[in-house]
Amino acid sequence: MVDLGLDQPDAQRFLWAGNGEPHAMRRRLILAKYGPEVRKLYGYDHATAWQVIGVMLLQVYMAWLVKDWSWGAVLVASYFISGTANQNLFSAQHEISHFLAFRRPLYNKILALASNMVLVVPVAVKFREYHHDHHLFLGIDGGDVDLPTVLEVGAVGSLAAKLAWGLVYLCIYGLRPLIVRPKPPSAADAVNWATTLGFDLALLYFWGLKPVAYLLIGSLIGGSLLHPMGGHLLAEHYMFEKGQETYSYYGPMNALTYNVGYHNEHHDFPQIPHTRLHKLRRIAPEFYEPMYQHHSWCWVLWAFFADEKVGPWLRVHRLRKEGAAPTNTRFSEYGGLYAERPTAAQPVLGGLAEKPALTRRSAAMAHGRNGSSEENAPPPTSR
Repeated sequence: MVDLGLDQPDAQRFLWAGNGEPHAMRRRLILAKYGPEVRKLYGYDHATAWQVIGVMLLQVYMAWLVKDWSWGAVLVASYFISGTANQNLFSAQHEISHFLAFRRPLYNKILALASNMVLVVPVAVKFREYHHDHHLFLGIDGGDVDLPTVLEVGAVGSLAAKLAWGLVYLCIYGLRPLIVRPKPPSAADAVNWATTLGFDLALLYFWGLKPVAYLLIGSLIGGSLLHPMGGHLLAEHYMFEKGQETYSYYGPMNALTYNVGYHNEHHDFPQIPHTRLHKLRRIAPEFYEPMYQHHSWCWVLWAFFADEKVGPWLRVHRLRKEGAAPTNTRFSEYGGLYAERPTAAQPVLGGLAEKPALTRRSAAMAHGRNGSSEENAPPPTSR
């Protein structure tokens, strides 16, 4: 058993929740009220596959095109074009890992392996395994490898440390699971490595170093916190309102990332493809509109780097997936929003918050209402 250092003082900087996994509980609440309508959204969407193939072809074409460019031009294209395209394909891995592009799991696996080739680094197979663990063990140390470790919390505090950590975030994201929750290699891993590295070597042999560098830098930058699309890596689960564990983003970059911003909706119903998540929000608005939500990933990144109160410690942790009965009851009574009922409607952020802001549900509770009506309530917190 890996020692995760949960007895260290830095572990107390996390919010330790007593309730169970929130999305499973909210799923039950929504299905009890809107079951037939929501279940119609389940399935897959071939549109995902066509988008993935289009971005793959774009990257292959760009890799061919940059082989005769100067290194300066290659670096600029790597940030703006390859970083954006490869973050799109990382987001595609997320969507495909739930088998949402095709009906048959095999076809989804083939698409994941194929789209992984232009990412340069083999990630498809292990990402699918660890991402399922993230859903199954959300907030549980040793199960959810998306959680920053206590070591990271202690090391990442200053601006310089945040910049360094943010630059190599993809490397940290890839290495953390191997330490926290190591898994033996499989035949599928061998296929993943063979196809991806084979593609890399073919590029290197036929077109030279620049195409490989263009794709690799795009993966490293697109998967870092120094690219605007990398904001979703923090926005999804960093605690911007005390007790809320997952956050949705409703903004234009969803169009480039398979609606990964609809993150509460996705965790509640991972069997709904990204093209229908907005319909879920429309069906059950009282479960989603009251929550703290993001409208800018760039603002999230700025908050992370500029506010000393924002760091890897802003995550909800729990000791048991099922939680404790009293806190589970309170979670349900509070509309499935918070890991604990906030004592004040003050965001977690320090100096960056312009003023204390209430979500619709928090405002309703503060005024003694049940929160089901939006009348006379301020708009949802928007960042």
